Amino acid sequence: MDWEITEHRIELVAQAIHGAQQQACSWDTEPTISREYFRQCARNAITLLDEDIGVLLLALREATAEGQVGTSRAVV
Repeated sequence: MDWEITEHRIELVAQAIHGAQQQACSWDTEPTISREYFRQCARNAITLLDEDIGVLLLALREATAEGQVGTSRAVV
């Protein structure tokens, strides 16, 4: 797999995992050490899932959407 594609995947998965956290601040304001933690989580997930990474991204996207819906319902 191409290095740039791999790094891009790691970044996407790391941001998705970060976004799925309940009280996550913006990725850009997250401390570097925290972003590295999420990148390591992403590397582990990609290694475990290998070709099924799309399944992880979809699940994280759905979890993030559900978290936002749940939050908006609680506010109303």
